[in-house]
Amino acid sequence: MKHVPERTCVGCHTRRPQSELIRVVRTPDLSGLAVDERRQLPGRGAYVCRDARCWQAAADRRSGLDRALRTSVPAAARQELLHAFVMGVK
Repeated sequence: MKHVPERTCVGCHTRRPQSELIRVVRTPDLSGLAVDERRQLPGRGAYVCRDARCWQAAADRRSGLDRALRTSVPAAARQELLHAFVMGVK
């Protein structure tokens, strides 16, 4: 049987196969955040379910993205991530 990597959603804290989650990356130069659907961008990453409630919880919860990315995520970056999800990163 093939090993399937699992990750934990920072919104709902549910473990799922990595392929079912979307990766959010903090760029190495700390200049911003990006949605990494292919899971190949360099930088510190956090995983979020493809559910709008998880995205909202990850963006709202101080221990969600902030803790996983080991930085304070600005409100503008949180809004950009929510906008990216709504615009079709489902």
